[in-house]
Formats: sequence, C-alpha cells, structure tokens
Amino acid sequence: MAKNTLLIVYSYHHMNTMKIAEIFSKKLNAKIIEPQKLNIEEIKNYDLIGFGAGIDSGKHYSPLLEIVDKISNNIGKEAFIFSTSGVYGIKKMHNDHKTLREKLESKGFNILDEFSCRGFNTNSVLKYFGGMNKGRPNEDDIKNAETFADKLGLS
Repeated sequence: MAKNTLLIVYSYHHMNTMKIAEIFSKKLNAKIIEPQKLNIEEIKNYDLIGFGAGIDSGKHYSPLLEIVDKISNNIGKEAFIFSTSGVYGIKKMHNDHKTLREKLESKGFNILDEFSCRGFNTNSVLKYFGGMNKGRPNEDDIKNAETFADKLGLS
C-alpha cells in the first residue's frame, strides 16, 4: 500500500536539494513544501515525511531545523532525511545529519533511512574559483536518488 508522503525541503542556492526532492516526489507521489509554507497541523495527514536541505557548517540549513522544533510529538510517524553538500561521504553524511536526526527522534519519528549526495557549491571563497561540484547532482546522483526512493516505497 502506498504511503501518503510529504517532503519538507529547504533549497535555495542552486536548488541542488530541490532536484533530489523532485526525484523523490515523482517516485513516491509526494507533495513538496518549503518549511516556511508548512502548516504544522498538516503533518498528521501523512504516513511518511522526508526532511531535506543543503548542509551549512555541518548541519542542515536552519529553516528546516527550526520547523522541526515547532512540530509536536509524532510518535509512530515514519521519516527520512536527505541533503546535498559540497563534500560527500557516508561518515560525513552521518555527522551532517546528526542534529536533524536527533531532533526528529526526540519528537518520536522513526527514521527509515538517510540520503545525501554532492551539490554544486559556490559558498564563501569558492565563488571566486567557479565553485566546486559543478553539474551536481548529476545523472549518477539522480539514479541513486531513484533507487533510494524505490526502497522507501517498498518499506
């Protein structure tokens, strides 16, 4: 049975995270909403909620973290976490997602899985050198996102 899915996504620099969210949305038939437009009460209407944003200084951008702080206890709700960042690695993803993961778990969410990939980054001095990871997320990242979403859809 398909899960009623909501994606709460904060993406603004190069829309890297939104590109990934759009893949998830297509695969999971999910609604995408920005944190600042979310009616917190709407969460109760969903079985699965994806929380995604770019990474800033080792954690998700603050608008996503701030909306999670406003959510009341949702024991039994399933969730997944996703992000894009300038640097990628499984250990780095685990560390980058720690703050959001802990906030969600403290609210009673059951975290099913986590996803991250590289994103085009022109923050700070990188803008003077053309940035890093130009063209990311790329075709391989998209395929990995599709595979991730397929696995979530089966759980």
